[in-house]
Order: sequence, then C-alpha cells, then structure tokens
Amino acid sequence: MSKNEKKRKSLTFIDLFAGIGGFHYAFHNLGGECVFASEIDEKARITYEANFKDISSKLFEGIGLPLFNKDITKIDPKDVPNHDVLCGGFPCQPFSIAGYRKGFDDKGRGDLIFNIVEIIRVKKPRVVFLENVKNLYSHDQGQTYKYIKDLIEKQGYFVKEKVLNTMEYGNLPQNRERLYILGFKNKEDFERFDFPKPKKLNTTLDDILEKAEIDDYYYYNDKPLFEIKKHEVYV
Repeated sequence: MSKNEKKRKSLTFIDLFAGIGGFHYAFHNLGGECVFASEIDEKARITYEANFKDISSKLFEGIGLPLFNKDITKIDPKDVPNHDVLCGGFPCQPFSIAGYRKGFDDKGRGDLIFNIVEIIRVKKPRVVFLENVKNLYSHDQGQTYKYIKDLIEKQGYFVKEKVLNTMEYGNLPQNRERLYILGFKNKEDFERFDFPKPKKLNTTLDDILEKAEIDDYYYYNDKPLFEIKKHEVYV
C-alpha cells in the first residue's frame, strides 16, 4: 500500500445535518471513516442507519455518547470526536428561493450554522466541507454568505467556494445548483485544492425515469408558491 493510500484510509470525518447520507456515501467510497453523525429527522435517521449500519456500526451502538446524535444544538462540541473533515449540509430553507428567506432570523434552521462554527472552533478539523443552496451566495446582497465566510476564516481557515450544477459534474440530467464551501486549516492544502472540471452530460431523463403514471399530488404547478416563484426559477 502506498503512502497516499495509507493516508486516505486513515481519514476520519463527521456528518452534520446528515440526511440519508450523501456525504457519508462519498467519503466511505474514498476510504474514510465516519466517527460522528447528527440528524434530527427521525425518518432520515432510520434510512441513514439502514444505509450504513453494516459499514459504520460504531455510530449506532448507543454506548456512552451516542455517535449518531439527534440534535446538533444539544451536543457539547467537546464531546464530538476528533476528525479530519467536518461535513455539513446545513438547512437551506432560510436561504432558498423556495422559502421565506429569513436567513439567520429563521430560528432553529437559519442559525444552525453557528453550531457548526462552534464545533470548528473547538475541534479544529483539517478541512471544513459545507453545502447549501445557490441562493445562499447572494442572500441579502451577499452579506449573509460574507458573514459565514468571515466566521470560518476567523477560526484560522482559508476558504474557497463555488456553485456547481449536478448536470455538469455528476452526469445526471438534473438542473440542481448548490454552493460548496471548502475551508482549509492548512494553507498548502488550500492552494493545492481545485474544484473539479465539468463533465459532459450523456445521461437523459429517459434513461432514469420509470414508465409509470404519476399522481398529480406530486406536481408543483397547483401549489400556492408556484405563481410567485415560477418567474425566479429557470428550467
């Protein structure tokens, strides 16, 4: 095994606002070990455990500190295990064009970024890897993201960000733009890192969708927000 392979195998990460495990899936495939996860939604937690209990059993043992935490606001950052990479897809509704855009004033959602920053302050991971909706970058004329970036930089990190679209990087026919934020404790890591180059899309919806009748319930057209938002969203 090469030095690079050994280094990759020893990588540890935590998975905040874990959902059903997008970050976990990616980092596990790179040889990473998840040492702590947090997700408040019960259904997502059930799915997450079903997805990863065979490969990350320590998260679900329930001995002492629960390594699969339910509520990020109830954990003392000192109790979070040491880790190399902090991952977090923190709540997007307060910043999304599909929500009310209350930002930090959306208590219990928009202010949870401060819990992430407190863990960063205490644990000092080598890399911070965050994800949110594209609109976070321009929310409140860019002041919201600038404030978040300043908070991370004040903890001694060098920060890069970029909006990436799924259809340009994942070979999936989905127009899904997200803001990715990378913070590096080490300046050399920061200077060495580049966002990936786009990949040609050669998958179509017809390759993916099942041939089935879909109930009208699942369409957005007749929802109250549709008339308000349809001019702000492009297809």
